[in-house]
Amino acid sequence: MEFEIEHAEALLSRAKALGASEGDIVAVEGESFSTQVRLGEVEKISSARGKRLGLRLFFGKRSAITSTSDLSETSLDRLLSDTCDLAKIAEEDDFSGLPSGEACANSFPELDTVDREIGALSIDEKIAMARQTEAAALAQDKRLSNSDGADFSHSYNERLYVASNGFHGRFEGSGVSLSVAPIATQDGKMQRDYWYSSKRKFKQLESAESIGITAAKRTLRRIGAKKVATQKVPVIFERETAASLLGHLASAVSGHTLYKGASFLQDQLGKQVAAKNISLYDDPTLPLALGSRPFDGEGLPSYKKMIVEQGILKSYLLDTYSGKKLGLPSTGNAVRGTGGPPSAGPSNFHLLPGDFSIEDLIRSVGSGLYVTELIGFGVNMTTGDYSRGASGIWIENGKLAYPVEELTIAGNLKEMFKQIDMIADDIDATKSIASSTLKISEMTVAGN
Repeated sequence: MEFEIEHAEALLSRAKALGASEGDIVAVEGESFSTQVRLGEVEKISSARGKRLGLRLFFGKRSAITSTSDLSETSLDRLLSDTCDLAKIAEEDDFSGLPSGEACANSFPELDTVDREIGALSIDEKIAMARQTEAAALAQDKRLSNSDGADFSHSYNERLYVASNGFHGRFEGSGVSLSVAPIATQDGKMQRDYWYSSKRKFKQLESAESIGITAAKRTLRRIGAKKVATQKVPVIFERETAASLLGHLASAVSGHTLYKGASFLQDQLGKQVAAKNISLYDDPTLPLALGSRPFDGEGLPSYKKMIVEQGILKSYLLDTYSGKKLGLPSTGNAVRGTGGPPSAGPSNFHLLPGDFSIEDLIRSVGSGLYVTELIGFGVNMTTGDYSRGASGIWIENGKLAYPVEELTIAGNLKEMFKQIDMIADDIDATKSIASSTLKISEMTVAGN
């Protein structure tokens, strides 16, 4: 990294000499590559490198943040001067400030988050991966004659955090993904679906052939989709769509949502907020997982915490600021970019898997919906009201019967989490927000 710990400490020392009471610096350098292939031809290829630095300074209870991608001495001089000037005229905030140095992490877990081998792949090999994935999808059926393309991408970044409370830490992370979206045509009507694999390391990816075959199957099963009459029925969310429900829960327990009074889980700590079979945790210390980090965005230790245990809300997700606003300590969930203050968010936010198979869930439904895609965003985080467009497969007599589309599923998240009565065992624990396939006993499905 061009900008090292000693450079950050020197900049913060200069800030103190100019009257700043405390401050911190986030510096990020990274690179990325992506290529898209459609019908065997390369449509897009890009490679980028970048660096950015964010400086936050406090003058008592006043603070300001500035950022730059120019790390020259002249630019950093101007950045320091501008940040000092802005902080001096900012409004006072009694809850502002860094955590104490004693609270910061003094050891870091080994998380194995960097792929040291992907650099050995040539550009031609990366393009070939995308081509192989698309070819595998289109080879499955003659009705698959078109595609929205196949994508191969990877990225790497290094993050340095240094604060005037004495903390400094460095974190490297990488990611790689491969995806394809084939299009099927029958009787003049088109259907599209996709599949992907996204991991920390190239060797973890599903094979190109496997991704292509899965994408083809998902697309083909949508052919001939119908509408259904409006009714109240059980709804099964496959794990990819179920993860979006966990995302809503993560937002609802975020400190910044809570102190603004904008969460449907306001004042629910210690209370029953989900069915007793629901337990979920946030764990930034999982090796190879996409949300892992050795310390949070303020230098506080990473550790596993239960968020919901047997349906009881056990913890919020808090950074230092939101914790102070709520009269609670930080949970080590600060996330931070270079251009803004820390906020509270999840790391690896995972539902504990159940003991059922996906087939068990389907067999338990006489008539209902198996959701494979959600469309639009109709969620009120304050009230919990939930209404989203959906498509999937209709279940009759415990079996997947026929594809359905142009539906709306509706309910209220406060009740939906309490009505989860079956959880499958198919979780992918490498994802940052991860759920198993799950079944909600009843929701309104609006169609014809």
